[in-house]
Amino acid sequence: MLWAVAAIAMPLPAAAKAVPESKAQIQLSFAPLVKRAAPAVVNIYTRRVVEQVARSPLFDDPFFRRFFGDRFGGTGRRRQRQQNSLGSGVLLTGDGMIVTNHHVIQGADEITVALSDRREFSATLILDDERTDLAVLKIDTDGEKLPFLMLRDSDSLEVGDLVLAIGNPFNVGQTVTSGIVSALARTGIGVSDFQFFIQTDAAINPGNSGGALITMDGRLVGINSAIYSKTGGSHGIGFAVPSAMVRAVLTSAKAGLGHVKRPWLGASTQAVTADIAASIGMKRPLGVMVRSLFPDGPADRAGMAVGDVVLAIDGHDVASPKALNFRLGTRMIGEDAPFAILRDGSIRKVTLKLEAAPETPPRNLTKLLGRQPLSAATVANLSPALAEELGLDTLSRGVIIIQVGRRTPARRYLRPGDKILQVNKARINLVGDLVSVLHKPAEEWRITTQRGAKTRTIRFGL
Repeated sequence: MLWAVAAIAMPLPAAAKAVPESKAQIQLSFAPLVKRAAPAVVNIYTRRVVEQVARSPLFDDPFFRRFFGDRFGGTGRRRQRQQNSLGSGVLLTGDGMIVTNHHVIQGADEITVALSDRREFSATLILDDERTDLAVLKIDTDGEKLPFLMLRDSDSLEVGDLVLAIGNPFNVGQTVTSGIVSALARTGIGVSDFQFFIQTDAAINPGNSGGALITMDGRLVGINSAIYSKTGGSHGIGFAVPSAMVRAVLTSAKAGLGHVKRPWLGASTQAVTADIAASIGMKRPLGVMVRSLFPDGPADRAGMAVGDVVLAIDGHDVASPKALNFRLGTRMIGEDAPFAILRDGSIRKVTLKLEAAPETPPRNLTKLLGRQPLSAATVANLSPALAEELGLDTLSRGVIIIQVGRRTPARRYLRPGDKILQVNKARINLVGDLVSVLHKPAEEWRITTQRGAKTRTIRFGL
């Protein structure tokens, strides 16, 4: 039997919403809505092989470790075991394209999708985007059309709107919970770089990740992703990735890009604090301030200047740098984006032509060799494109560590993401500079690195 989710009327305007006023209204049921939407929500099972070191439990005893330390801790026999995990996903096309969370399928060697009618399919990973905590899978339906959910614009949501969460919590089977939208544009959750979550009190538990958050018109408004919990269970604070971001990731997957290409502002920004607002004559803190511009970047060409305050993008308020990143991340490269900016006390309109971050300079991915502390490490030139991929300030320049060698003296001190500023007092601007310095013999090496806002110099003797 073929299933299809029927086309559903557009959401009612805000003025038509009303609280129940009679017993008959209170007795209304979500059952017809669930029957239409639930077949499009799937269970996802993943398997991966992990390696363990079998060793005596004595090495976990603090008294034993006090006298013997870690000298013998890694000498046990290595063995492999299979690790299983579960989550949920949502069919968004009739030909078997599924959106779930990155953390549901992370590191999986095998992904199995189970439909609501108990049929199972092996899934292929089409796109995995850690920065949004979203992933797109594809199953082969052999031409059969499957039920799927249509997307609703997450910007049409209001706090207090009714929503349903559908998923597979604790692997008990498909479960539906109801609640309301309890907040919008939540940041600081820490599960992705593009933090702009829908908050709901609909019960979300482990296994619900990747499942659907739907509104009363039967459309998908978010992908359930995280909960706030001290016990691992639902405390009524759950978070979903808005459908605006889901649409952008799905579009990249359909285009066969294999990764998400996001528009680039070509500027670094900071939140407008109360002190900044007072210094520029604003009555209250609003928007984000432009701190610096990439020469001939999109913001520069649009006429923005350092000190401008971005108030809105395409009519949507921008309250923080995270909100600005989200608004840009949901737009497509090649589009025009209208910005409202504040300059010298007056609001102006500028239009940015959205484009991808450039590979300037080329990343020149290089594995370092030779008798020196960074041997076997992989480094690259920081370009706006690479910085965007790594979630760094896209105006960052220099040489960055991509991978640290397993048996290198620097492994204890360095990690991926560190920038190499100097080696033996020689300034490092490009990978070529680093290779040239490391080829010169030295009895001692002094390497200056930057991690976040901290800079330090490490000495190595060979």
